[in-house]
Amino acid sequence: MTVAKKMQEFADNSSWIRKMFERGARMKAEFGAENVFDFSLGNPDVAPPAKFFEVLADLAECDTPGMHAYMPNGGYPYVREAVAAQLSEEQGAEISMGDVLMTCGAAGALNVVMKSLLDPGDEVIVLSPFFVEYHFYVDNHGGVVKIVPTDDEFQLDLAALEEALTEKTKAVLINSPNNPTGQLYSAESLAALGTLLDRAGENFCTTIYLISDEPYRKIVFDGTEVPSIMATTTNSIVVSSYSKDLSLPGERIGYIAVHPEMHEKDLLLNAMTLANRILGFVNAPALMQRAVAELQEESVNASVYEERRKVFCEVLDEAGLEYVMPKGAFYLFPKAPIADDVEFCRLLQEEKILAVPGRGFGVSGHIRLAFCVDKEVIARSVEGFKRAVAKAKGV
Repeated sequence: MTVAKKMQEFADNSSWIRKMFERGARMKAEFGAENVFDFSLGNPDVAPPAKFFEVLADLAECDTPGMHAYMPNGGYPYVREAVAAQLSEEQGAEISMGDVLMTCGAAGALNVVMKSLLDPGDEVIVLSPFFVEYHFYVDNHGGVVKIVPTDDEFQLDLAALEEALTEKTKAVLINSPNNPTGQLYSAESLAALGTLLDRAGENFCTTIYLISDEPYRKIVFDGTEVPSIMATTTNSIVVSSYSKDLSLPGERIGYIAVHPEMHEKDLLLNAMTLANRILGFVNAPALMQRAVAELQEESVNASVYEERRKVFCEVLDEAGLEYVMPKGAFYLFPKAPIADDVEFCRLLQEEKILAVPGRGFGVSGHIRLAFCVDKEVIARSVEGFKRAVAKAKGV
């Protein structure tokens, strides 16, 4: 075989998201983009804040020597200071420049964290439904994913989490606001989780880290606030990116921040700085580091996504689909009207509607719908949804 067996297996079972996106591209070429309702990919389409373009233009004209040279592997110190100041407000902790590393997006950040923490066979608990590539990030570094389901409202099931903890547990990875459900975990449940992990670590004579993947932190609705993960345990790590809140997914810029009171944090920070280099990232993009340093108070207009959520919920209500109202991000995760979510997605495709089967996120019987499209497109999809539901029910 030309490629590694594991990579072939990964390719065969790779992301449903990309499969549906590629199918959508073919359908658009065949039927015309205006006739296809593509809700498959969470590719933010709201324009970046106006200030981003002003900052970018200024940086493009700057010819200071060394503008595009190597810098410390952890990122420019002044950029890390700016990020730390913003995080201190968000997390309610005194985070310093030394607690922050700049990375190639949240995906790069998670790989750096896993490389630094995991020995072969170490377990990382992931809550379902989850972003499918978490599996790959953990496997990249010899770890083992252990999946723990959330409850019927996609909230933490603390009893199930407690049962899953073992002496091999190295970390619990959470994502709130969540992809694919749009749900947030409450401050109370997160505090209980932090206590649970600290107690389990004491019992097993280990350290269990709580890793929070937060790229959707600033895309929340109804005045909701995202709780601080660093208020829950000193063994907490935040990873994030500017892909969603600044609409810069292609620029691959993000960060890692560790709790300022973490035990042996310098060892971990040194390991992560080394991992940033030897994984091949070397450092986060110089130009984007300089840009985001000036954009810490900026965000896309989340009200655009909130209005789309409203329209999409009206569509789903009219079609008779059940869902839990998302509190953030830009996804809905309704129940399919039949148990076979892949078959329901096929029926939707007959109506030129593209959705992702829930099994791609570890939970069958649901579909994920990304509302990164104009609300007019969402509204026009209603009849197709109704017909697909009718077919599924045999009406």
